[in-house]
This record gives sequence, structure tokens and C-alpha cells, in this order.
Amino acid sequence: MSLDHPAILTCSISGSIANRAQCPAIPYTPAEYAAEARRIVDEGGVHIHIHARSPDGRPSYEIEDFAAISQAIRDEVGDAAIINFSTGTIGVSVEKRIAYLEACRPEVAALNMGSMNYAKYSSRRKAFVFSTIFPNPFDEIVALLEAMRRLGIKPEHECFDIGHIGSLAPLIDMGLLEGPLHADFVMGVTGGIPPTARNLAAMADNLAEVGAVLGSGGGGHHWGVIGISRVQWPMLAAALSLGGSVRVGLEDNFYLPDGTMARSNGELIAKGRQMIEDAGRRPATVEEARAALGVPQRSAA
Repeated sequence: MSLDHPAILTCSISGSIANRAQCPAIPYTPAEYAAEARRIVDEGGVHIHIHARSPDGRPSYEIEDFAAISQAIRDEVGDAAIINFSTGTIGVSVEKRIAYLEACRPEVAALNMGSMNYAKYSSRRKAFVFSTIFPNPFDEIVALLEAMRRLGIKPEHECFDIGHIGSLAPLIDMGLLEGPLHADFVMGVTGGIPPTARNLAAMADNLAEVGAVLGSGGGGHHWGVIGISRVQWPMLAAALSLGGSVRVGLEDNFYLPDGTMARSNGELIAKGRQMIEDAGRRPATVEEARAALGVPQRSAA
């Protein structure tokens, strides 16, 4: 990837943890997801990452909720966005996660690449706001990858540290992965890699080295950044200067750079698009995004 490549603008539309008491714009119902998808696409977003919720806002891993949300989005924006399902969770069986992939067949599914401490720390309180273990053992990763290969779903490798990128190597050797690789580097989580431009560059370099096994020297692989909370905007700027793509959205961050709470995902996407253009690059079209990620064009699927 280089500065000549268009940047894929992704939106994580809701997440599964935050609620409307924290941010009124978070969608709950399929119709609200669809309305947010329209705002995302109208502002230049081409890749939508979905955590399902039941209509009352509770996190859901049920087939019917994923199906209703994804169908509502498709009915609203057609093929103008790539649909991506999360498989990341705590305490939900691999079988249940595979079931909603199998029933709904999203184009892309996110796959967390390693276990870790996962926390949020408050320097004001001198204490952790929350702290847990996020388990993603290799047996679960392999089972999810095998299902994705069988179903024709492209994995998005969410890497919270450099070691998570290294975890791709044995999976490539096992024949579970094909190029182009599609990785997103998650920065800003306590327990993961510290969110600096140097660390982001190191993540990109490591992906190129691991991906060279697939014969492209890393040049054909795609990466983006996921900046969590207040570090989102500096990490977007760093990624754009390094040739990467970017993700915004209400799962990751509620606030625009000036500190104003976003009134929709569309406002976050609009700012992301502006940053892409200000960096001298351009947002990818959905057709370009599918080609870069190795996802078949919908018309040819």
C-alpha cells in the first residue's frame, strides 16, 4: 500500500457496549441501522462493520437480529457498501458465531487475532474503569477461519498488538489464508499496543513481512487503523500519511475532533473523508474497496 492507493473509509456503526445514555445517536432497531447506513454511504463510507442488537438495544448474537439489520441496510443502500459482521465477543460460543455467519453470509467478518488484557484506565481516578481478559485462542480462530473459507467470507484480522500480526504466519502455513490479507490495527485499548505513529508504522511493516509468504511482498495486502476514543483522529492522520485506510464510527469514538459529540455516524464519516482529502488522497469507491480487500464484486458474486 502507498499514498497512491485510495483509502477505504470504514464505519463501525454501533458496537455492542455503549448505549444511548452515553450517545443518543447509537442505532438500536434495523430501521435505525439502515438510516445510519444511508448517512454513511452518502458521506463516502463504503464498508460497514456490524455488531447486532435487539430492537431494545441489548447486544445480540441471534441470527434473526443480524439478518434483520443486514437486510435493512441492503434494502436502503443496495450494493453501495460492503457488509462486515463482528465475531468478537466474550462468553459466546464459536458455534453460535458461525451460525449467524452461515445464515447471513456477510461479505467480510472481523476476526480478533489474539487473547489479551482488555481495559480502560482513568488517569483522573488512578484506577481501571473496567478490566477483563479478552480470550481469542488459536482453536477458536482456526474454527472461525475454516467456516469463513467454507462460506466464502473474507476475514478482517483485527490486531491489537504486533504479536497478533505474527499469529497470521502459522495460519498462512496451514493453508487457511490467501492473499490479499486484510488487517486492521486497533490502537488505544489499554492492554494493546500504545497508539503512536511509530507503532502504527511497525504494525504495517510486520504485516508486509508476514504477508510476503503469500508471494506479494506485502504490497498487495490491505491495512487500516482503528483508533479508539480520543486517539482516533491522530491515528487516522498517521495511517493516511503511511498509505493506510481508516475506520471511524460510534463503536470506536463518539466525538468529532473539536470535542463535539457526533449526531450520527455520517458526521464521523464526513470528517474522515475530509481528512483523506486533506492528506492528498481520495476515498475508495466501493468497487475499489472490494478489489483491495479481495471481496468479489456483488454483480459477479
